[in-house]
Amino acid sequence: MDPAAQADRVWAAAELHGTVIHVPNSDAELRILDADECYELLKSQQIGRLGVNAEHYPLIFPVNYGIDRGVIVIRTDEGTKLAAADHANVTFEVDAIDSHTRSGWSVLVRGLAEAVTAEFGASLIKSTHAAGVEPWAPGERGRWLRLIPHAISGRRIVPGELPPAFESAGYL
Repeated sequence: MDPAAQADRVWAAAELHGTVIHVPNSDAELRILDADECYELLKSQQIGRLGVNAEHYPLIFPVNYGIDRGVIVIRTDEGTKLAAADHANVTFEVDAIDSHTRSGWSVLVRGLAEAVTAEFGASLIKSTHAAGVEPWAPGERGRWLRLIPHAISGRRIVPGELPPAFESAGYL
């Protein structure tokens, strides 16, 4: 079986939560993460990627975020991102990768995004602002989005035995 077909089969099988999949021709393992593990990983980071449909294309934006009782809170400004995300189904992805150990993880959230407005009520606005999202990009960034998750999934690649750092036979 060609490598692309093997990879497709591995990812299709990976939809089973809690499973460990051995990657063909490797000692590495692909672990499927449950929702609790995914949320713990989300809490460990500050930068994610928001995926929206806008201007006839899917667009991906790096964003600062926080977590408020299971809801992803994003601080942003007026523009394409806010306009495309408000009351829309969006995706949100966070990952961490270590190229030296060939390991890493990825969490994908699918859900509904809503711009936070005065209509939400004072307690929800206060809770949103208390999520502690501090933008890295310059500018006011005075608008807020809440992403209500509909589905969350995650994967972790755990390396097996790593190859040597260099092949001594390659040097004269």
